[in-house]
Parts: sequence; structure tokens; C-alpha cells
Amino acid sequence: MRKNSWAAAAAGGAAGAANGLFGGGGGMVFLPILSRWGGLEQRKLYATCVGVIFPVCLVSAAVYLLRGGVSVMTALPYLAGGLIGGFFGGKLYGKISTKFLKWLFAAFLFYAGVKYLL
Repeated sequence: MRKNSWAAAAAGGAAGAANGLFGGGGGMVFLPILSRWGGLEQRKLYATCVGVIFPVCLVSAAVYLLRGGVSVMTALPYLAGGLIGGFFGGKLYGKISTKFLKWLFAAFLFYAGVKYLL
């Protein structure tokens, strides 16, 4: 067991709670955590973050579904588009500079934050 496994588990719990409370966003918590403690190079960091957040999202979605909080018919077109986008994003993995990805991610967070507050 790694010496910081308890801290990583606690941070993962916080990311899972954020994902459950906000219906997403756990990845935004996981990325800096993995960046600090994961010891991964940039490309593996992004891929690992996706690998970690996927089951967390599945658990959150299952709880929402069981509690009647999901409109499946409304979600289907977004799910279809998201699957297609995820496929092409995965294909582009490794072909786009990490510097550009960092700026794009920061711009997205800034835009989303401003839109949320307005």
C-alpha cells in the first residue's frame, strides 16, 4: 500500500461526493489530485482521470436512476452525442499538445463558471 493511500482515498471520496452532488464534476476534482499525488506524466494523467471517473459516474447515475431523478428520454440524445464525442476524443489522444489541452480545459472551466454564476 502506498504511504498516501488514505489521503488518496479521502480525496477520491471528496471527488465522488462532488460528482454525486453536482451530477458531474468529479473529474475536475480528480485531475488536480492525480496531478499532485499520482506521479504520472501528463498524457497518462488525463487517461487515468477518465478511467477513475467512469465508475464514479456509473455509481452516481445508478443512484439517480433508482431515485427517479433521471429522465432517460431527455438524456438519450446527449448520451449518443457524448459517446461519439468520447470516441473521437479518445482517437485524438496523443495527437494534441498537452499545453493546448491545459489551456482548453482552463478556458472551459472559466466559461462554465461564468455561465453558472449568471
